Amino acid sequence: MIARSAHALPRQPISSLLEHLEAGGLDGLRRARALGPDATIDLIGEAGIRGRGGAGFPAGRKWRGIAGALSNRGGRFVVVNAAEGEPGTFKDRALLRANPYLVIEGALVAAATLSAPRIVIATKASYRTELQAITSAAAELIAGGHTDGVEITVVEGPDHYLYGEETAMLEVIEGEDPLPRHLPPYQYGLFTTSPQLGWSAGSGPSAGGAEANPTPDQADNPVLVNNVETYAHVALVCRNGADWYRSMGTDQSPGPTIVTVSGDVQRAAVAEIELGQPLGEVIDELSGGPGSGRTIKAVLSGVSNPALTADKLDAPISHEHLIEAGGGLGSAGFIVYDDTRNMVDVAYQVARFLHVESCGQCNPCKTGTGDITTALEGLVAGTGEPSAHLTVIERRLTTVTDASRCYLPTQAKQLVASLLRLHPDDLAERLAGRPGDLDVVLPKLVDLADGVAIVDPRQHHKQADWTYRETPVRFSPNAR
Repeated sequence: MIARSAHALPRQPISSLLEHLEAGGLDGLRRARALGPDATIDLIGEAGIRGRGGAGFPAGRKWRGIAGALSNRGGRFVVVNAAEGEPGTFKDRALLRANPYLVIEGALVAAATLSAPRIVIATKASYRTELQAITSAAAELIAGGHTDGVEITVVEGPDHYLYGEETAMLEVIEGEDPLPRHLPPYQYGLFTTSPQLGWSAGSGPSAGGAEANPTPDQADNPVLVNNVETYAHVALVCRNGADWYRSMGTDQSPGPTIVTVSGDVQRAAVAEIELGQPLGEVIDELSGGPGSGRTIKAVLSGVSNPALTADKLDAPISHEHLIEAGGGLGSAGFIVYDDTRNMVDVAYQVARFLHVESCGQCNPCKTGTGDITTALEGLVAGTGEPSAHLTVIERRLTTVTDASRCYLPTQAKQLVASLLRLHPDDLAERLAGRPGDLDVVLPKLVDLADGVAIVDPRQHHKQADWTYRETPVRFSPNAR
C-alpha cells in the first residue's frame, strides 16, 4: 500500500546536505545540466509528472510553455509554492521537514532548464519549522557551490488561503496582498513594468527594464510556479528516469504522491503512497478507519472538489478515477466524516471558510459565498425560515462564479452543492428545523504528529476582511 521505498518522503528526515548526497542527492541536477533544456523537459513529459498543487496539470507541458515564452528581454523566475493552506492537507510541510534539499534540487533543475537566475521559495511566516529547514538547506547548497550562481530567496507571506493561488503568490512576492490577477504567470510574471489589466503591477524594480513590456510573441518576465512536491518529483525523475516513475501509479496519474488523512478517523496520518491505491484501503491502512462502531459517510479532498460518499471508497486514488467517481484528487488531503455527522453542518463550514478567505475582488464571489454561509448558518442554527434559506443557497450557487478571477467560487459551488445533493436526508432534517452543530471541524492543519492533527484554533474567529476577533464569528443575525 505505502510506496515500495522512500521516494520524495524519506522514512527518516534528511538533516544535512551530506545525508542528501549519500542518498543520491544532486544526481538529478547533474543529469539535467548534462542533458540540456530540451531533453530535460522531454524527460519530465515522458515521466508524466503532474503538478501536485491540486490542479494536476502536466509539468512537462507547463515547462515547455514557459520555455516558449522566454525571450532575450525580461526576467526569468522559478517560484516554489510552499504556501500550503488547503484544509486537511499537510504533505508539503511534511516534505519540507523531511527533505528540503530534494525540493530545492528540483527547483535548481528548473532554473537550469529555463536559464532562470532566481529561485523564490514562497511559504508562510507561520511555518517556522519549515522555514528553518528550507533556509538552512538553501544556505548549505549555496555554500557548497551547487547552485551555479542561482540566487535563492525565501519569502514569508501571510496565513491566508489565497496566498497559495499562484498569481496571488506573485503579488505577495512583490510586497502586495494575496489578490489573484487576471493573467497567468507565464504571461505576466514578477516585477514587470506594464499594467496588469487594472491591477497592481508590483512595487519592485523591473528585471527587464523599459523593454520588458509584453508583445504578442513575448511574455513579461515569465515565471514558472510549481508546488513543493512537484519539484521533488522532478529531481527524482532526473535521477532515476521516466520508466522508474511510470512503474508506479496509473497511466494518466503516474508516480507516488503524499496523502494526508484527517477528520473522523482513529489517527491522523501523512504518508507517501503509489497512486492507484483504493481510497478506502488507504484510509484504513494509514488511519485505522473511523472509530469503533462508526462508518464513513463522506470524504472531502480538501475544499477543492465535490464530496465523495461511502459507496465510492473503492475508487483508486488518481486524478482520473476520483473525477470519474464524482470527486477529485486535489492536493490529496482527505477529510473523513463518519455517520454521526450531518453534511449540512459540514457544508456550512466549507462555505464559511471560502467566504472568509475570498479576497473580495469579485463581488459575486464575496457576496455569494457570504449569502450561502449566512443561509447555511441559519439552517444549522435552526433560526429563520428554512425554505427561505434554501432558496438563497440555490440562487447564489448559480451566480457565485460570475466574473471570477480564481477557482475559489467554483470550489464553493461544487462542494456545497454536492454535500446537499448527496445527503438529502441530512438536508431534510435541517429543513425540518432541527438544529445542528455550528462548530464542526474543518481541519485547517497547524501540525500533524504521532497520529494527532492540530487544527488552527483561530479558524472560527477569522472575519471576512481577514482580521480576527476574540469570539467566534457568526454571520446569521440569530445564530447562537
